[in-house]
Amino acid sequence: MSKMTFVLATANPGKVSEMREILSDVGFDVVSRDDIGIKIEVEESGHTFFENAMLKAQAICHASGLPAIADDSGLVVSALSGQPGVYSSSYGGAKLSDSERCAYLLKNMKDMEQRDAKFVCNIICFFPDGDYISSEGECLGEIISEQRGDNGFGYDPIFKVSGTDKTMAELTSDDKNKISHRGKALNKFVLSLRERGK
Repeated sequence: MSKMTFVLATANPGKVSEMREILSDVGFDVVSRDDIGIKIEVEESGHTFFENAMLKAQAICHASGLPAIADDSGLVVSALSGQPGVYSSSYGGAKLSDSERCAYLLKNMKDMEQRDAKFVCNIICFFPDGDYISSEGECLGEIISEQRGDNGFGYDPIFKVSGTDKTMAELTSDDKNKISHRGKALNKFVLSLRERGK
């Protein structure tokens, strides 16, 4: 397929870095919203990761005229009945830092024995012709009792990846991209995109 430029719909610098790294490695040209001067805010009013990703992808595609890649992702904790889920980025209050948000979640899980959790990511690429590609990825793990690690963002310091003794924040970016929910979703997305271009 001919080389195409995609705009990343997220304004989160951590997500931009992660997605740019993964997509650039497989030969796709990606630009961020900031790169092309798009400042609109998209209200994430959906009730699922898919709905929120679609809202963002459509809005940024319409604003830029380029295929837009959006993801909606979050942490799903069994003992908290699936919270924070689609509200992961505002859990505990919109103004909390990542570290404060982790501390808030740990406080809510104090003395809970059930610690299993998963990161979920839904990615949508919306094209100017109205077509779209959707993919999803999950990463299983558990919530530990204290924050560990300096890499990553969000809930990475309290999420220990299944089959390892490390939190997401203790992994290198290369290792994280191989096993993360976003990495898995992006890899599925790349396969679908290549299939579309045949």
